[in-house]
Amino acid sequence: MSDAAITPSAEAEVKWGRVRQSRRIQDRILRVGCTTATALAVFVLFWILGMLLWKGGQGISLDLFTKITPGPGSQGGGLLNAIVGSIVLTFLGIAIATPIGVMAGTFLAEYGKGSKLAELVRFINDILLSAPSILIGLFVYVVLVMPFQGYSGWAGSVALAIIALPVIVRTTEDMLRLVPNGLREAAAALGAPASIVIRQVSWRAAKAGIVTGILLALARIAGETAPLLFTALNNNFWFNWNLTGGISNLPVTIYAFASAPYDNWQQLAWAGALLITGAILVLSIAARALINRK
Repeated sequence: MSDAAITPSAEAEVKWGRVRQSRRIQDRILRVGCTTATALAVFVLFWILGMLLWKGGQGISLDLFTKITPGPGSQGGGLLNAIVGSIVLTFLGIAIATPIGVMAGTFLAEYGKGSKLAELVRFINDILLSAPSILIGLFVYVVLVMPFQGYSGWAGSVALAIIALPVIVRTTEDMLRLVPNGLREAAAALGAPASIVIRQVSWRAAKAGIVTGILLALARIAGETAPLLFTALNNNFWFNWNLTGGISNLPVTIYAFASAPYDNWQQLAWAGALLITGAILVLSIAARALINRK
């Protein structure tokens, strides 16, 4: 009787031990696979960054920031006009996208809760968020370049604004949704209308997150090349402040110089790539610092 009573329990213990051993093996295999994939990704990342620092660092000099891009076959030169053009186009694009994005995000979070229009706006915003930038550049080319029969900085800024817009909309909506409803209710209990509650309570409570979204959008468009190829194009002359005709900018200059047969152009392309990477890194660190501060 005792042997018959013990045997089933012993068999169950053996089966459970085999199950635990199998789970341990599966866990180790998955852990090794995840660690290997992570190490490979980090290796490739640092390989790219190391090559960029090595080759781009060799082109960093005072001339890079004080001279304009050289012509074909010319020696020396810098990227002053391209740097100024990129700064103007990027910040003009953010200036266009920020008020529209913040207002749209505010509508989704404050006024359009559960409405059909809000669902449609979110759906379109998600499409824009994942749309290839080259398609946006082609769209702006058809709308603003072909009718006016010429490339321009205005068209390039609009293309960059369309790319930055969904990032700002999504971030603004998410940050406003994190604001406790108790703050809104307290302001409404004092007789404040919805517009005052949004400006004085919701926006103030979410301002760090909204600014973070704007910085992320700025980093998103800082290195875009494809939309500028269709809109602002490029030139090797000083920046045209009326934003008409081809506008010099870093991304397209890097694209053109990297594929050129001239050594000094290729060196300038590496240096420009290093400048853009550093600028994006600074913006990303600033955005992360704002998030951690909040």
